[in-house]
Amino acid sequence: MDMQTFMQLTDTSLKIGLGALIAAGVAWLILWRSGHNQSGALRENRRLQILEEVSAQVGTVTHIFAKYSSLVVESIQFGDRWPTARRQELDAVNTELVNEFRKLADAEAKLLMLGEKNLERSLRLYGAKIAVFRKQVYVCRKDITHEQIATLKLGVTQVREQFYDMLSRKYDRLLANA
Repeated sequence: MDMQTFMQLTDTSLKIGLGALIAAGVAWLILWRSGHNQSGALRENRRLQILEEVSAQVGTVTHIFAKYSSLVVESIQFGDRWPTARRQELDAVNTELVNEFRKLADAEAKLLMLGEKNLERSLRLYGAKIAVFRKQVYVCRKDITHEQIATLKLGVTQVREQFYDMLSRKYDRLLANA
């Protein structure tokens, strides 16, 4: 084999090898990026799932608080004539509300774990407003008006709406990125 043929074979072999190396590099880069994007999507889906769990926990607390507030207002309206069975029902609902507050604390912890400090503060404020309502509006209290009760309840509702507004914006941003 003469030198010119050898050079052509070497040149062709190098070109084929370099092309294969470039193709392998591009294939690896594509696979790496798709794997990286999948892990990011999994992370975003997990964040969405946690936010949905928090929302469900807040919804449960809201439902139980609504039962509690209607029963306690009823007790104020009826005063001493309020039936014992309804008082027992209120005690059960009160216990249920306290138990759900533990779950609300768990929801706050989840939000902190995600780095959502503003959402956690808003949720903590919601819980605090419920606690203030419970301290102000209690069984057979006679020196509180319906307007005062309505104002306290409105405060709870407004803070809940603020929390859900913030949660909704965060949820929408995560959905847009997913």
